[in-house]
Amino acid sequence: MEDQRSAQVAYVLRTVEERDIRFIRLWFTDVLGFLKSFAITPAELEGAFERGMGFDGSAIEGFARVTESDMIAVPDPSTFQILPLGRNGTVLEARMFCDIALPDGSPFPGDPRAVLRRNLERAREMGFTFYVHPEMEFFLFRSPTEPIPLDQGSYFDMTPLDAAQDFRRQAIQTLEAIGISVEYSHHEVAPSQHEIDLRFADALTMADNVMTYRLIVKEVAQERGAHATFMPKPIQGQWGSGMHTHVSLFEGDRNAFFDPKQPAHLSKVGRGFVAGLLVHAREMTGVLNQWVNSYKRLIPGYEAPVHVCWSRHLRGAFVRVPMAKPNKAASARIEIRSPDPACNPYLAFSVMLAAGLRGIEEKYELPEEVNDDVDAMTAEERAARGILSLPEDLADAVRDMERSELVAEALGEHVFDEFLRNKRIEWESYRTYVSPYEVERYLPML
Repeated sequence: MEDQRSAQVAYVLRTVEERDIRFIRLWFTDVLGFLKSFAITPAELEGAFERGMGFDGSAIEGFARVTESDMIAVPDPSTFQILPLGRNGTVLEARMFCDIALPDGSPFPGDPRAVLRRNLERAREMGFTFYVHPEMEFFLFRSPTEPIPLDQGSYFDMTPLDAAQDFRRQAIQTLEAIGISVEYSHHEVAPSQHEIDLRFADALTMADNVMTYRLIVKEVAQERGAHATFMPKPIQGQWGSGMHTHVSLFEGDRNAFFDPKQPAHLSKVGRGFVAGLLVHAREMTGVLNQWVNSYKRLIPGYEAPVHVCWSRHLRGAFVRVPMAKPNKAASARIEIRSPDPACNPYLAFSVMLAAGLRGIEEKYELPEEVNDDVDAMTAEERAARGILSLPEDLADAVRDMERSELVAEALGEHVFDEFLRNKRIEWESYRTYVSPYEVERYLPML
């Protein structure tokens, strides 16, 4: 492992010199999933690899108190990528993601990347590699202050003068120039809603890719005079933006979810994983859907999940199991449909993995598949079949999350406490806000 890192460091140093790269941007994320960055010059790069770069962690959400603010950003050479020239004229820049350490060199427990690394290590100890493929949806608007669509297209529409087609093309070219493979792209259901899907990768690489993707999409939109948003539900009465997340576990080269002899081609490992997701669905929703606005998307009628069930066909199910072909075992996967693209991907992938592994370890029983319209069932019918509902709002999600031993263990005490603290503040701010709806509705009549 050390030899591999040494080779990667040597490659980065050589490339920076040969390509005359002037600035290296060091990236990391806060607890909420916002990208943070500072730049160093090539003269500082070798020292950054050896000792890391110090910064003030007290100014970063969820990192540290003022009395213990010193943090070290240690660049990960495996994430080195040269940024496209268009970002800064003709001056070449590069970026690397960082792992955050304490001054004594130990991993900082508040680093979301470290949280995911720890959960992936637990999977590795069980013999598994965790792969992820998110479907990232977003909206393009005319400005960041009003949700005014650029088009009136719908699902898979191709219109003659669709400016968004050029936008998607430029965004994809930029992503691939930075080493991120794209599978496909298309117009989504709502006006001015789009989807660009990344090719599957191991979970840590994918979390880094999601952070890069969100930045690139916003930058390309800004270059074209538009505003891209990953807000889950920006337009009332329209579909919201999801991050339907396809996951699989591999044992070496073998897909551990696949068994052609079982219903839905789902192996014992796969059934346990799905059962774990269902059992722990409510308590991890606060991480998968972390904003007040997230719960405006999780309502009936828009193919977003409301109830905790699994299905091969029902797109409103919390978990869908796409049918794998007997001769394509590698494609067997599970689709978790509740996450939205504004979540912190490091934490979201961590709790998904932790829930699935718990289901495998504890041999959870997979409940009956649901293929009826769950939204049309009465509450009594759902209760009789053991179908719970997802939390109705952020406060409901926080209550379930704060009682969860699994989520606390997956995130670690520091991140768990800081995340909940921030969400309680957000809910209280929202709860006490007098909205335009209230003024418009009640001021004239009360």
